[in-house]
Amino acid sequence: MTHHTESAAPEGTSIDGKTIALLVTDGVELPELTEPLAAIREAGGTPKIVSPKESSLQAMKGDWEHADHFDVDHQLGTVSASDFDALVLPGGTLNADALRIDEQAQEFVSGFFSESKPVAAICHGPWILTEVGQVSGRRMTSYAALRTDLSNAGAQWVDEEVVVDGGVVTSRTPKDLDAFNRAFLELVAARA
Repeated sequence: MTHHTESAAPEGTSIDGKTIALLVTDGVELPELTEPLAAIREAGGTPKIVSPKESSLQAMKGDWEHADHFDVDHQLGTVSASDFDALVLPGGTLNADALRIDEQAQEFVSGFFSESKPVAAICHGPWILTEVGQVSGRRMTSYAALRTDLSNAGAQWVDEEVVVDGGVVTSRTPKDLDAFNRAFLELVAARA
């Protein structure tokens, strides 16, 4: 079930000239990829899919039902945080679990923090943030199953549709995508 409003971007929110990386692999939750892609384009930005996969990846509806395939714009290891203005980490259990143990993915994500660039993670997406040491002391949300992982890593976990803490935006599920996209686009626009 997807929720889509006429305009994902708040009136006047423009990210013209900004290039946004979406780090994903097989098993990404379909709306958590497609809705941020559309919102970024609508606000004037250029979304790029970065993946350990070479050419295409398999999205999912939930964890069991295969959905669309997506072309990969950049293979992980060929680009770095300095090539982008911000990062989106969609969820999907299989996607997030594979990425959090991928050393190149960890290095890529860490680069956005060392360069103080906005990072947005939804559902299981925040998992990799525990691996790169970026949750301690941060107010965050996620899919409920990650609550213990994030809390154990030092996050202040809350059950809210969207949480912005410094340069990090987090949300719980696809139902929160409108608020997630809005908050992320506002953060990127503010960093102009």
